[in-house]
Amino acid sequence: MQFRGRLYRDDAVVLRLQKLGESDRIVTLFTRHHGRIRAVAKGVRRTMSKFGGRLEPFGHVDVQLMEGRTLDVISQVEGVDLFGRRLMADYPRYTVASAIAETAERLTPVEQEPSLKLYLLTLGAMRALSLGEHASSLVLDAYLLRAMSAAGWAPALRECAVCGTPGPHRGFSVPAGGAVCPDCRPPGAGHPAPATIELMAALAEGDWPSADASEPVFRREASGLVAAHLQWHLERALRSLPLVDRDDTARIRKDTAS
Repeated sequence: MQFRGRLYRDDAVVLRLQKLGESDRIVTLFTRHHGRIRAVAKGVRRTMSKFGGRLEPFGHVDVQLMEGRTLDVISQVEGVDLFGRRLMADYPRYTVASAIAETAERLTPVEQEPSLKLYLLTLGAMRALSLGEHASSLVLDAYLLRAMSAAGWAPALRECAVCGTPGPHRGFSVPAGGAVCPDCRPPGAGHPAPATIELMAALAEGDWPSADASEPVFRREASGLVAAHLQWHLERALRSLPLVDRDDTARIRKDTAS
């Protein structure tokens, strides 16, 4: 007897695709109302598929699914904004989109558990990447900082992570939780430049004029601290993060000037 589940519909960001047999794919979706879902898209690898082109990574789609015994089945897809196609044609932005998608998947360990704030952050980051108004490395670090905040892991930047004394502070300790004052600074704490901490705060708070005006040296240092803080809490590294191309600052500035 064939199993027939209920139909449901949701907005989603396509995070990942996996081959399944000769013509099907397993699609990992981050949905607005149902959290992360893994679903089967039947026949999408065939050239005559009616919606295969709408299920490319990083796109924003309106999807209808049918509940299945193990995996739900995608029955209909409409593209809302298929900016994934533009991201896949630009290597720096593609690598950043991959890191964002992996982070979203790692921060939603339980399938079908809603996480609206993280969903909106992920969708907003993909849209920002597609627009190309900011360096992709800044979009990535802004996303990671805000995603960690949504998960309860935000690093302290304006005050000491240990005692709460207002900053700025020159010490930074990932195990301690971020910026630390001289009295609380543990052995091995780093000493990032004040401009690096200010950049991280600007990204976390959405101050794009300040972030866009930052120098590459401070962006690189901030990226290292953000990645270290995230991976400390995840307890293992993101596979896609070492592949991120962060040398897009000059291109963004040239595009803006023109």
